[in-house]
Amino acid sequence: MDQKHELEQKFNEKGENVSPLLPEKVKNFLVDIDGTITDDVPNEEPERMGTCLPYPDALKMVNKWYNEGHIITFFTSRTEEHREITEFWLNKHNFLYHGLLMNKPRGGNYHWIDNHIVKATRFKGKFTDLVVKTKQIEVFQK
Repeated sequence: MDQKHELEQKFNEKGENVSPLLPEKVKNFLVDIDGTITDDVPNEEPERMGTCLPYPDALKMVNKWYNEGHIITFFTSRTEEHREITEFWLNKHNFLYHGLLMNKPRGGNYHWIDNHIVKATRFKGKFTDLVVKTKQIEVFQK
């Protein structure tokens, strides 16, 4: 299940090393769990975390991306206290993935600021192949 991804060394205009990048064809998918690949289970009801079922199209698409060579990391608002049940659930339902990040801030309305390109896709009930669409976004003023 462990795939190796070669990072490409990068340099700034002064010739100094900067953070390396994945090859352009490899995507780094950060995928939420609750309400995205399964029912929305709040941290206050951890007993449901082990019994909810995955959304079949989510399981199929996440594993497809993994098998195509992309990196899959689940990023969840569940706490470290819920790591064991979350890993058990992911493995029980045969999700293929590389990592699990816990403690994403709760409450939604996320605005990600990064020095790398970030593409965001809001889940609205069905996983399908991704398509390119042009949308209005917020950016820093020059």
